[in-house]
Amino acid sequence: MQEKKTGERRRRRSSDHGDSDGDEDSPAPNPSSSSAAPTAKKPQLLPSMIKNKVKRSEVHANLKQQKKTEKRKKLMARTAAEKRALELGEELPPRKVPRTIENTREADETICKGDDEELFAQFQSDEFSSILNKERTPKVLITTSRFHSTVRDAFIPLFVWRGPAFIFELLEVIPNATYYKRGTYELKKIVKYATKKDFTSIIVVHSNRREPDALLVIALPYGPTAHFKLSNLRLRKDIKNHGTPTSHPPELVLNNFTTQLGCRIGRLIQSLFRQDPDFRGRRVVTFHNQRDFIFFRHHRYILEPKENKLEDSSTNSKGKKTSVEVKARLQECGPRFTLKLRSLQHGTFDTKGGEYEWVKKVTGNGDQSQEILLIIQPLIPEVVVVNLWLYYLNRFRSGRPSSLV
Repeated sequence: MQEKKTGERRRRRSSDHGDSDGDEDSPAPNPSSSSAAPTAKKPQLLPSMIKNKVKRSEVHANLKQQKKTEKRKKLMARTAAEKRALELGEELPPRKVPRTIENTREADETICKGDDEELFAQFQSDEFSSILNKERTPKVLITTSRFHSTVRDAFIPLFVWRGPAFIFELLEVIPNATYYKRGTYELKKIVKYATKKDFTSIIVVHSNRREPDALLVIALPYGPTAHFKLSNLRLRKDIKNHGTPTSHPPELVLNNFTTQLGCRIGRLIQSLFRQDPDFRGRRVVTFHNQRDFIFFRHHRYILEPKENKLEDSSTNSKGKKTSVEVKARLQECGPRFTLKLRSLQHGTFDTKGGEYEWVKKVTGNGDQSQEILLIIQPLIPEVVVVNLWLYYLNRFRSGRPSSLV
């Protein structure tokens, strides 16, 4: 068997040599020629492919350092190109615009324009026109959810109580606001009482396990009613180097309320504050809308003149020219929190027969480019009422009080 195998190997070798000798026209292979087969690239070693923890962390640190070095080189090259362009008097090279969620949003048809006469005519006849035209003075009633007792639970520590402190700071932020203890009164009875006492708005602070988690804002006497989710609450004592506000009416700043629903929510918030701020108090209340989250901030500002020295070769060192520049400094007073609109209802609070202008839809596609600044999504009122009624019925059966009752 071994002799047969060796014989076959010799025949193959002889046949190969014979073919190469008989093919005289074929050129001899040149290993240095460019037609040689390219070598396969070695696959990049990723940290997730390494099982050894020490080696994995080492490779990750090297990749991170490499990216940092490349970024620094690009920055230095861009700075050198800009400096060279300035010296030659040429135009600066264009800078790249980072791709973010804000600049990649889809166009919205409900964005309000500054020359929309129909929109301004609608503003003159809506529920907030009497307050914003200074015909009525805002008067706000602040209360809590039902069964909001002050008896401390045995398993809840004392430092966790933040509901009363939050209400106290809201009373300082909103001028002409009054707190009423809720007790067991129904919200509809409170609405009737507040209407008789000439209140213009009601704010219900709902708390879960002594932690505020929702706000209900009702405009009186004709509505609308807005339900907000409250999160990321930081009280004044939790803010470093916080300031103490005065009793002056604050200035109000509203940012990015640009759609039709955004304008409506902005006017609802605007109706809580007086329209004649006292600038001597230097107080600013800001509601900033970004990605459908409304961020609340409360600051005090101070304007300070600062002298800047001007370099001039014609003047002596003793007689240097100076220019006075006014700069502003901010000091946060608190509280700080974030709001997320859940629903907007026509009229005052009514869970059974109320019609809803907008209700947040929960979609599972995760496309954030379509969540434009407070999109209007009108729904069938009957379907919305049934869904909300079932939702709060389930919450009541589970032992948790509803955030709207």
